[in-house]
Amino acid sequence: MNNQQLFEKIKKKGSFLCVGLDTDIKKIPDFLLESNDPIFEFNKAIIDATEPYTVAYKPNLAFYESEGAEGWRSLEKTINYINECYPGTFLIADAKRGDIGNTSSMYARAFFEKMGFDAVTVAPYMGEDSVKPFLAYEGKRVVLLALTSNKGANDFQFVTDSKTGERLFERVLRISQIWGTSDNIMYVIGATKAEELKGIRMIVPDHFLLIPGIGAQGGSLQDVARYGLNDQCGLLVNSSRAIIYISNDKDFAIKAGECASEIRDEMYSILQSNGLMT
Repeated sequence: MNNQQLFEKIKKKGSFLCVGLDTDIKKIPDFLLESNDPIFEFNKAIIDATEPYTVAYKPNLAFYESEGAEGWRSLEKTINYINECYPGTFLIADAKRGDIGNTSSMYARAFFEKMGFDAVTVAPYMGEDSVKPFLAYEGKRVVLLALTSNKGANDFQFVTDSKTGERLFERVLRISQIWGTSDNIMYVIGATKAEELKGIRMIVPDHFLLIPGIGAQGGSLQDVARYGLNDQCGLLVNSSRAIIYISNDKDFAIKAGECASEIRDEMYSILQSNGLMT
């Protein structure tokens, strides 16, 4: 799915929302625990309720891996359900992989060939040969970690080259563009670092950015849009806990849908006011 195709989906939905499926079996409503696959049943209800308002879903693999083989089966059922019932939805594996070339090739095969994801998050620390295997898949995307929303981002990502003044995350953005194109590389930029987006857009004006951190982490959608929008929107803004755990009662899916709808309405207004809705 290239930039233009993703932009068409954004315009069709009037939304650039990505819902994070960070499904913790300890946080889902108790009544679901009686089902054969509580994680899948929770995900299915959330997906059905939020799909009209979102263009992407992003399962965080740690929440599934923590449940062993059963968690992987729940994840596989979730991805199959989305692909079968809502074809064309953009699916991101929040896996944060990145290893030597032959290992990365196996990760790419798992996520793109076996599981049907459209994109996977990748850590760029090991350099080009650790990322290239993911870029070998036509129509698939790598989402490189660039500037994250967590407190520990300050430990390394802002380290500055004493000669050039370039910070480490800026170097990641600049160099990694050589490895692929704006149609197969995206970047993770935390919403809590929205003030950096103006400078980031000077380095990567055409790439889509995956923006986690609104909602529970305190990022501002208005600030992200003000500094991060480009002429194809260029943003997928993720919200996880603020949507999927808004209620722990039997109305959890209804409430999640209402929350996603409110975010979509704000996004629609942003797109419209910036001349991106036709």
